Amino acid sequence: MIHAVYPGSFDPITFGHLDIIHRGTNVFDKVTVAVLTNPNKHPLFTVEERLQMIREVTKELPNVEVDSFNGLLIDYLHQKQANTIIKGLRAVSDFEYELQMASINRKLAPDIETFFMMTNNKYSFLSSSIVKEVARHNGQVVGLVPPLVEEALRIKFKK
Repeated sequence: MIHAVYPGSFDPITFGHLDIIHRGTNVFDKVTVAVLTNPNKHPLFTVEERLQMIREVTKELPNVEVDSFNGLLIDYLHQKQANTIIKGLRAVSDFEYELQMASINRKLAPDIETFFMMTNNKYSFLSSSIVKEVARHNGQVVGLVPPLVEEALRIKFKK
């Protein structure tokens, strides 16, 4: 069985993330969407809120698990008995950073593979940061995130 982990902050999850998750489920037997808990960052949504949103928008995918982790990604993969990291790439700038991460992960854990997936062209501009900036200024995020996330953003920015 090939078990892959798709790590990220997912603050919030976008249609670009969902594109990678859906396509990953066609390649791997099991995909764990793993929300990174980073104490140095100040996300808009709590880890629990992000987990709940991801679970809701992936509930129809039987081979998807949603979880969170902190620490080294490779330690998490070993704990989960996973053998592959999924990384979505939007542009060359993503590749440069992700190549560096894949190289250090390979050095630390030669048994772990990194699988790069190009994001669908219609989502190549999309990031959680852009979505939050648009929503913060009352812009429309329809078509960028699932309706559940649209509503969560509206609620967050009304406060």
